[in-house]
Amino acid sequence: MTILLSSSNSKVIMRWSDHLIGHFETEKVRSLGELKAIYATRKFEAILLHRMLIDIPAFSLLISSSPAARFFLLSDRPEEEEALLFLKLGIIGYGNTYISAARLIEALRVVTNGGVWLGQKVIRRLIVDTTGNAKVDDKKDITTSAMAKLTKAERNIAELVARGESNLEIAADLNITERTVKAHLTSIYEKTKTGNRLKLALLINIGKSPNI
Repeated sequence: MTILLSSSNSKVIMRWSDHLIGHFETEKVRSLGELKAIYATRKFEAILLHRMLIDIPAFSLLISSSPAARFFLLSDRPEEEEALLFLKLGIIGYGNTYISAARLIEALRVVTNGGVWLGQKVIRRLIVDTTGNAKVDDKKDITTSAMAKLTKAERNIAELVARGESNLEIAADLNITERTVKAHLTSIYEKTKTGNRLKLALLINIGKSPNI
């Protein structure tokens, strides 16, 4: 697995590179121009993107050219609003530039397996935005009501999605094809009105957390 490290700060690049030695292969770019050039011709398991390297309009253009790319945004001053904004644009991870080695490795394992990595504050904010101003009990009722619409097979798959498993992992766990998993997910998204993995995971986790 090759991870692209992109930052204009050489110390940041070195820090990330040192963290990933022995776990992931890495390549490095130090400008937006270099990023665009290599990004157009190569595919990476994930792209660590330093927030200082890019602004919102530039990122919108970058990801629109290849929506399937996995961008993990790292910010010197992480903020909920910034995370939510970039999440809507298509990032699959958000964290602190100076994340520890153990956390960075864990995060990359999650996102390279099809999951999304966000801080707890961002997740809580997403849950609030998803369910509006409903009370905790009401939020859990929303989860219960949505899950009741699913078949047993669909509920099993939804639970595995909520744990952060990829389609391939779910297929292996349930001894079914990845194509079958995708077909079930299409039905699950429609029945629960979620539309994607992240919202589905949030919906399910609402019903499990007593502290949201």
